[in-house]
Amino acid sequence: MTDGEERRLVFLEAEPWEREFLAKRAPPGWQLRFYPDEADRMPLEAIQDVEILSVFIYSDLDAALLEKLPRLQMIATRSTGVDHIDTAYCRERGIVVSNVPTYGANTVAEYTFALLLSLSRKVIQSYQRTVREDFSLAGLRGFDLMGKSLGVIGTGQIGRHVIRIAKGFQMRVAAYDFHPDPSLSELLGFEYTSFDELLTRSDIVSLHCPLTPATRHLMGREAFKKMKKGVWLINTARGGLIDTEALLWALDEKIVAGAGLDVLEEEEMIREERELLTERFDAEKLRAVLRNHVLLKREEVIITPHVAFNSQEAVERILITTMENISGFVAEKPQNRVA
Repeated sequence: MTDGEERRLVFLEAEPWEREFLAKRAPPGWQLRFYPDEADRMPLEAIQDVEILSVFIYSDLDAALLEKLPRLQMIATRSTGVDHIDTAYCRERGIVVSNVPTYGANTVAEYTFALLLSLSRKVIQSYQRTVREDFSLAGLRGFDLMGKSLGVIGTGQIGRHVIRIAKGFQMRVAAYDFHPDPSLSELLGFEYTSFDELLTRSDIVSLHCPLTPATRHLMGREAFKKMKKGVWLINTARGGLIDTEALLWALDEKIVAGAGLDVLEEEEMIREERELLTERFDAEKLRAVLRNHVLLKREEVIITPHVAFNSQEAVERILITTMENISGFVAEKPQNRVA
């Protein structure tokens, strides 16, 4: 660790209530700073001397930024995914990166079914019609989940919980995973299949795998062509798993009957569209934003702002694990290390 009178621990994207929660659990001898902004919105002088930096998913910690933080020794991301961090650069420079591997398997799984039920029973359309004091039922007929075939892509902690819930609805479940676990299949009563077989037989497909170079645009045009016509798609994982242009095509072709999306490609640009005016904003990102706006206007698509994780219990578990990661690093016993 760096010697000195003050060691600086900075939390970005921090909500006001989180400050007190985190401060109570901080290791002694550290100066804590809290800011609501993402990394690229921060004046450099505010974070330049940071030794431990904690961020959420909207801070893009690329090599260009990290090079400007000469004292940085650890990044504690308050997320499971680390695609917003240049982990290769961190390994090269010896910056420890720790994540929160589990915090809300049930939380995200429950939200997956919130989206699915909203689609299957047309909850949004029913609410909007009732607000207008229109109590007619025309066009509001939905469908049962019981007996439907659910295809789960990714059987980690979240995917497993989705399967458990699906069984409660008496759904038939098939799953695909790069690393299948036969004992899990036997325990939970589902079947592992190939990716292509899952696509051809599923009435509903739900995504629960990480975003990696191998999984980016996993759901592209070729994948959609293999799907059963009238399939429903749920994504509470990462926006980049779906090629948005291909999804729009599949919706137009009626291959996909509807989609529930808590994540979008380039979703950070939707959150902060003044990025469109910056020099570093490229044409491909602009196209992605425009495609997302087209999706937003589709009645058969429900889009929410990456909130599947956002229950009080899950957020508190994230903060507790983050502080445990930081305390472990300070004690020279890093945990949940991904770089």
